[in-house]
Amino acid sequence: MSTPHNFFDLTGQVAVVTGASRGLGQYFGRALARAGADLIVTSRTLESLAPFVAEIEALGRKAVPIALDVRDEASINAFAEQAGAAFDKIDILVNNAGCNIRKPATEISWEDWSYVVDTNLRGSFFVAQAIARQMIPNSYGRIINIGSVTAVAGYAGLTPYCASRGGVKQMTMSLADDWGKDGITVNCLAPGWFCTEQNKVLYENEEWVDYICDRIPAGRPGNPDDLDGAVVFLASEASRYVTGQTLLVDGGISTGATKATVE
Repeated sequence: MSTPHNFFDLTGQVAVVTGASRGLGQYFGRALARAGADLIVTSRTLESLAPFVAEIEALGRKAVPIALDVRDEASINAFAEQAGAAFDKIDILVNNAGCNIRKPATEISWEDWSYVVDTNLRGSFFVAQAIARQMIPNSYGRIINIGSVTAVAGYAGLTPYCASRGGVKQMTMSLADDWGKDGITVNCLAPGWFCTEQNKVLYENEEWVDYICDRIPAGRPGNPDDLDGAVVFLASEASRYVTGQTLLVDGGISTGATKATVE
């Protein structure tokens, strides 16, 4: 009896993960490396990537660090050139680099808005564009834009972030249509409430954690490794007919459910 093909095997593939010096970017990188992929990892500073590069190499995979500031066009161009020189192809992009500023809407400055939207939306587009140009000649690619549950739900104090993530969702659909003919799928992986460096201060507030958990059907915030299967799925042959989609990994909070009972 023949062994079924493993559609989730990424052996021999090369994945770029942006924003990989900490947080979810490192979890995405680990998941892809364990599935067999070699990595190109980015951060604004090379030094911050050294421990993660060593960790990936200890798994038996190659890991190439490249400096990248997604708000700087020249930095994106230099990164793309270095990425193309590091390997003979790029198969996967996890467009993860992002930021957030939490303020009431009446206190958001012009600079706050530009910082968040330029990082999360404009930066994601131009990184995708640079990598797609290298994928198109090979007629193959998997682009995974990292979004958020805020792409489909609004939260007070997060206006620029919600706007940027909603834009990433819409951008994903447009790019899927643009590059489908080139053998490239483009999808958005949208986490719900996960504790990261950006939002860990929220999780120090027990009342807030109870409030959020009351609205998550799964009953808890996400653990970073809850995203492993989703990122490998979207990076692999298993998702070859999935494009332009937003995959919410949010414990069900986007259903709008609460545990409160109606009398």
